Amino acid sequence: MPTLAAFAATAILAALAVFQGALAAGAPIGQFAWGGAHTRLPIALRIGSAVSIGLYALFAVVLLDRAAVISVLPGAVSAVGAWVLFGYFVIGTGMNGISRSRAERMTMTPCCLVLAALTLAVALA
Repeated sequence: MPTLAAFAATAILAALAVFQGALAAGAPIGQFAWGGAHTRLPIALRIGSAVSIGLYALFAVVLLDRAAVISVLPGAVSAVGAWVLFGYFVIGTGMNGISRSRAERMTMTPCCLVLAALTLAVALA
């Protein structure tokens, strides 16, 4: 189960990385992220979106390592990291849930909730 959960979480993170890349490039889909206040993100938020791509890659490495799909981190790092990510996605679920943007609430809240559940499955491994 943790392997499947790690692969599923990685697929979602990859999709989010593509989304953040589009935001960073100026795509008019800002209502789905960063509070939804901008259709096209200002430069500071575009930089934030670009940084998010790297973070998502790191998240995937932690989850895949914890699920023993890869072995690049010390065991304690991936074990603690998986729990930190679980907390991050739980907080993200709440933050997206209270967004002023309906589009963000309706898309990113369930996305974070699914990531939280998948990360919990990996963390419990």
